[in-house]
Amino acid sequence: MNFCKTQQRVRTMLFASLLSAMLSSVQAADKALLDVLMENGVITQEQYDGLMKKETLGVEDVFPAPQVTETQTEEYIDTAVADAVSAKIDEEFPVKASHGSSGFRFETADGNFQTNLQWRAQMRATTPYRSDPRQLGNLAGGDQNNFEARRLRMKIGGHGFQPWLKYYFEVDMQPSRDTDDGSSSSAARVIDYRIDVAKWDWGGFRVGQWKIDHNRERVDSSGRQQFVERSIVNRQFTIDRQLGVQIRGRAFKETAADLRYYAGVFNGEGRSVNNADSNLMYTGRLQWNFMGRDLAWRQTDVDFTELPTGSLAFAGMTTEGPCTRWSSSGCGNLDGFASPASAASDQFKIEQWVQELAFKYRGFSFQQEYHQKNIVDRVEGTDNDMKGLYVQSGYFLSNIIEGFPAPLELAARYAYVEEPNRTDRSVNNKRKEYTVGLNWFFSGHNNKITLDYSHLTIDDGLAGLSDSDDRIRLQWDVSF
Repeated sequence: MNFCKTQQRVRTMLFASLLSAMLSSVQAADKALLDVLMENGVITQEQYDGLMKKETLGVEDVFPAPQVTETQTEEYIDTAVADAVSAKIDEEFPVKASHGSSGFRFETADGNFQTNLQWRAQMRATTPYRSDPRQLGNLAGGDQNNFEARRLRMKIGGHGFQPWLKYYFEVDMQPSRDTDDGSSSSAARVIDYRIDVAKWDWGGFRVGQWKIDHNRERVDSSGRQQFVERSIVNRQFTIDRQLGVQIRGRAFKETAADLRYYAGVFNGEGRSVNNADSNLMYTGRLQWNFMGRDLAWRQTDVDFTELPTGSLAFAGMTTEGPCTRWSSSGCGNLDGFASPASAASDQFKIEQWVQELAFKYRGFSFQQEYHQKNIVDRVEGTDNDMKGLYVQSGYFLSNIIEGFPAPLELAARYAYVEEPNRTDRSVNNKRKEYTVGLNWFFSGHNNKITLDYSHLTIDDGLAGLSDSDDRIRLQWDVSF
């Protein structure tokens, strides 16, 4: 039986019972009552005309015996009670709970406070190298077959007091370590914490510690990558996480001149390190959304962007200090340069810039970066130049091949790095990466399996020798 009809009949039955308790009969002359019943659809015009002719009316004349079973009546009453209770909870309970792409969400009824909680795990198997080989000796050394919990993260973010006052922090459980590392090497650490004032599109500011908005490959989350790991370019050129303040905004929104800008000042000593002197790191980035649409910081087009969307960006950085590279572990040194612990506080003056292009459309994605970096070593009196680039692209072939699995993406990447030789910085080494990959998306980036194969080459400029080898990696990345 149609449920809506059942509802109508139950209402009719209940109304009839109530009316029966109040009245034993009604007079045919009581036209006002019959008018009300007909206007509300309880009786038809034919019934109305017939009843007007009767001198005395019984309830059975007005309300025919409803064809409703006792079970249907109970079901309707249970449903009505449950709906009423649910509506009352939604109306009066101060916090709402839900789950989405950012994890579990808790939000006040007025929307002024919100917290998103997400857990993420990245399980990886690699052979024969766990990380990118950078020297000929790495290729000649023993193979390493390895299972690793590469990243275990807890992410908490949202807003407070107003939707435009945003916060975020991230904890890395850092589960893996080498055999000669102490237990502290696998301890939990806070890697991101920041507050954003983002009331206006055209301008706002951020304070705290985060991956500085310098280049797309690094800012893209490791859980939103197209391959198992970032390219060989990343280690040499990322400025990673820093402590400081940044102004940021978007001008000429949704026009041909759509522009994002970032300008910041930071300690320059890397993650969770106080500044050792008066020197600071200065960064800037201009991003032109040349189609009037913003491109999110994530790789692949698993969302099948409906309209062509692209960006062209340029960014730069300058700083002085003891670091020649940075990572999620903090301040470090490139091969052949003094470690931060042994370097003078202002030993290295670094200037670098990047050009970047990215594009997405209906399952196709493309992104590219070209980097240049100059390191002046004031202690050794040397001037050192580096350059690097990568180009990568991916596509869901189900768009053009009928029967091809829709969750499967094919991707390819080429990367190149030219850097000073670790023994003699007057000559350069050259490294190349050729990688192809497969992604199977169970639930977008929140649940995916990635398999990639790389051919890696090293040209040693000092020794005049070259070598190469292959690497295979398999990874399951899942967020809850």
